[in-house]
Amino acid sequence: MFIKTKIGGKVLIISLYVDDVIFTGNDESMFVEFKRSMMLEFDMTDLGKMRYFLGIEVVQKSDGIFIGQKKYVLEVLERFGMDKYNPVHNPIVPGEKLEKDKDGAKVDGTYYKQVVGSLMYLTTTCPDIMFVVSLISRYMGNPSQLHLQAKRKVLRYLKGTADFELFYKKEGDEELTTYTDSDYAGDLDDRKSTSGYVFLLSYVAVSWSSKKQLVVSLSTAEAEFIAAAACACQAVWLHQVLKKLGHY
Repeated sequence: MFIKTKIGGKVLIISLYVDDVIFTGNDESMFVEFKRSMMLEFDMTDLGKMRYFLGIEVVQKSDGIFIGQKKYVLEVLERFGMDKYNPVHNPIVPGEKLEKDKDGAKVDGTYYKQVVGSLMYLTTTCPDIMFVVSLISRYMGNPSQLHLQAKRKVLRYLKGTADFELFYKKEGDEELTTYTDSDYAGDLDDRKSTSGYVFLLSYVAVSWSSKKQLVVSLSTAEAEFIAAAACACQAVWLHQVLKKLGHY
């Protein structure tokens, strides 16, 4: 849940998830008053500046904020027995296609879903694996050894990039920049295309997506229009969020 309070020129922004609360704003006195009122009403502990929230590690410095999931990456690698493997430079071979493998050796569906679920949570701070995670998630219903190998390649890539983080500068270009694209009939099973977009603020990704389109496009132009429409919807929503935060 997201809450914004504004009194005069003072702004307090609160984000609440179950029993975890984080907040920010532009006035230190509002922080003190908010913490005092919450502690009087609820049994709460002040943990100071945010360092860890819902599996996301946060490092706050004078020039900006780093966010990453190194601890969670290492836990995932150990959990699925991939911590001893050598890292690779790409999460998927460029141009590689996956498809339903009816005749291939089947793998444990529960295990495959657990891996995909963990990878999906890692896309919170790893836009570089968004496409391949979207791709391998399409085969959770009937995974084979072929799909499992693709999954293992992603985990090996994460081992070599566990230290990668997103850095949000304290000051920078305030313009929201957008890139969007699509393939054409990229899915070998149903010939549907895949849309993708990324939004940058101060040259750092703030929103990204890779998703198979819901309809079969009859041309590359149609696939591009569908991708652009999805990107435009996200742009409108992001603009409204930034406006509420006082960015515009």
